[in-house]
Amino acid sequence: MSHTEAQADTCFHCGLPVPEGLDMPIEFEGAAHPACCAGCQAVAQSIIAAGLGSYYHRRTAEAEQAVLPPPEMLAQLKLYDLPDVQAEFVEAKEGNEREAVLMLGGVTCAACVWLIEQQLLRLPGVLRAEINYSTLRARVAWDNSQAALSDILLRVRQSGYEASPYDARRMETQAAAERKQALTRLWVAGLSMMQVMMYVVPTYLYAGEIEPRFLWMLHWASMLLTLPVLFYSAVPFFKGAWRDWKNRRAGMDTPVAVSIAAAFSGSLLALLQGREEGIYFDSVSMFVFLLLGGRYLEQLARRKAGDASERLVKLVPAFCHRLPDYPDMERAEEAVVAKLAAGEVLLVKPGEVVPADGVVLAGESELNEAMLSGESLPVPKAAGDAVTAGTLNGGSPLVVRVEQAGSQTRLSHIVRLLDRALAEKPRMVELADRYAAWFVGALLLLSALVFAGWAWYADAQTALWITVSLLVATCPCALSLATPAALAASTGHLAGEGVLISRGHSLETLARVDTVVLDKTGTLTTGRLAVCAIRTAEGVSRDLAVALAQLLERQSEHPAARAIAGLPAGPLKLEAENYVNRAGHGIGAQVRQDGRLEQWRIGRADYVAELSGRLPENLQAEHAGGAVYLGSRQGFAAVFLLQDQMKPEVPAMLAEWKRQGLSLLLLSGDRQAAADAVAAGLPLDAVRAEATPEDKLAYVQDLQAKGHKVLMVGDGINDAPVLAQADVSVAVAEGADVAREGADVLLLNGNMRTLPYLTAQARRTAWIVRENLWWAAGYNLVMVPLAAAGFVTPWLAALGMSLSSLLVSANALRLLQRAK
Repeated sequence: MSHTEAQADTCFHCGLPVPEGLDMPIEFEGAAHPACCAGCQAVAQSIIAAGLGSYYHRRTAEAEQAVLPPPEMLAQLKLYDLPDVQAEFVEAKEGNEREAVLMLGGVTCAACVWLIEQQLLRLPGVLRAEINYSTLRARVAWDNSQAALSDILLRVRQSGYEASPYDARRMETQAAAERKQALTRLWVAGLSMMQVMMYVVPTYLYAGEIEPRFLWMLHWASMLLTLPVLFYSAVPFFKGAWRDWKNRRAGMDTPVAVSIAAAFSGSLLALLQGREEGIYFDSVSMFVFLLLGGRYLEQLARRKAGDASERLVKLVPAFCHRLPDYPDMERAEEAVVAKLAAGEVLLVKPGEVVPADGVVLAGESELNEAMLSGESLPVPKAAGDAVTAGTLNGGSPLVVRVEQAGSQTRLSHIVRLLDRALAEKPRMVELADRYAAWFVGALLLLSALVFAGWAWYADAQTALWITVSLLVATCPCALSLATPAALAASTGHLAGEGVLISRGHSLETLARVDTVVLDKTGTLTTGRLAVCAIRTAEGVSRDLAVALAQLLERQSEHPAARAIAGLPAGPLKLEAENYVNRAGHGIGAQVRQDGRLEQWRIGRADYVAELSGRLPENLQAEHAGGAVYLGSRQGFAAVFLLQDQMKPEVPAMLAEWKRQGLSLLLLSGDRQAAADAVAAGLPLDAVRAEATPEDKLAYVQDLQAKGHKVLMVGDGINDAPVLAQADVSVAVAEGADVAREGADVLLLNGNMRTLPYLTAQARRTAWIVRENLWWAAGYNLVMVPLAAAGFVTPWLAALGMSLSSLLVSANALRLLQRAK
């Protein structure tokens, strides 16, 4: 059926269902056809406008196969270079740099990821290619003056894989289709294996008692029942091997494809020659079934490990309610989230997800931010509060003004960081990939030598089966899975705990950290001043002092003024006039009390002393956090002692790090007295205060020169250089953008108690990676000599290889569970 005959409730371009109530027509040959989203509408209209509308008459593919035109239709691929089409999924950066997220198809193992990356990086103009193996999302950056998006898509297809602009719904549809097909291949192989075994078992047990004509009938039936396995179930292995051959490399599928082809060909030759020895069709169907079973379970494990990233991507809805005439009218209309711009006003109803970063203009509600911060308790929101895309409105309607939309939101930034972390290759992964590639080449050479040796010692038939067993048993799938599976599982688990790993090496490095360097303000403390004590002069009540201070400071935005304004208001009601603000010193005003006006001042001691005279000894204060004085012509009345409040979870965090054997150092740019006040009572090994950004950088460099592995925790702009210098760094979510960009780990939930769990999880991850690598290497060291010596049959080899890969994946999935 052509697309012009598509049903009214399916998209004219891609064939997917059209959301109810959505009206996005595609004009074609004088008729309007439905589109499921703005992207399909733009692509279809561009195809038609380019004079390529005949494409829709010829195309007969299903929806998930029709996302991109086939590579031979280069004119249609070029449509993805049109600015209107790219507006939906391409981010324009500085100069000619462009970045897009693509979804991949046909990827079967970690080697496929490596191959796609290498092919893209060899394309002139491609700046970066990062692929998340867990989610099969590729983030590609290119110079638009040297390369086009169509070139990138074509290069991926020429490598033997599928690529198309990322769409969460289509990605899920594609993944579901691939899982269904994989399950069907597995089912066909399993059914064939059982039927073949029914015919083969009698030939093993009663070969001498069965008449020859019936015996050969059983053999021919076994061969016929193996054909679906060969030409359907085993196709992924043959396609993978052919793809590797075209790209001049030996991948994981090469030894498997060679084994299947050799085993079937050898059995068929023996059958045609009428020889009883060498007919092993049961082994062919059995090890294809076992290999497919292992690969299917591995895909499920990979999908589970990548769930955290995928859940974040799917948080933002496709549509929202826009208020185009707010505040004059509150009439809402449906709008596409992808086309939102800063300044637009939205209505977020109860139960809906906030579609963009913004500020609440009206309404009061509670938002569930668990997916971003790991915090399960809802967060109250009212007018003036910031809201984040991807959070769930659980209470009342909110009117929100958009500040950041699309790829500029905090959620998109988090997804980019998570993709980058899962795409980057730590040192252990690079070594394993390199070893696996060399191992396959060496295995093929060894197999040729083993075949030649056994053919000379015994016969070609015996040599064939021993070689097949060697190839299957020693395929290095487990070795390539050992590290990526563990890192993906641990990264996904930590994302659920409110910790975002933004660089791939972070977990590996965190496991070896021995020293933690901590910033003070905004890291150990809240960064907000609070009144910790109030001293009053004789005859001045605390209520009067607080009332006067709040009256004088009510128009000031100074942190000290906000701290005083946060004190509980007393019963006194006073009035003031003639305010005078001397910047950097304080505020003065005339206060009406008991029917008369009196001049009062609040601020620095010398400023108040100009009005109040000498400061009495009982009000003199050398306080680390600062002091604010209050006085009139009658003298000093009170002093408010201020202090930056320590985060309540900090003592427990430091105590836990101490139990892990880490050295703890405080490095602050604040005054020595302020740093000492915070450090008092904390289990710190050293305190360094009054440090400039250059001093901080030199301090960490000195620690590294002494052989320490340094974890730096900070939040400010002045921390960005030292965060980049440290072996691994953590930025708190409330920190400056530049600090978050430079950090390896981002603490989304702001709970410092999570950091000791991070280091413990990193050590746990490193241990499981070592377990996986030792198991994979040990398995191959044992199986190679056994298989080469002829002690491993083909079906046992397939079983061993599948169990090896499954054991590695299952061991990695332990990291998804929270440690006790």
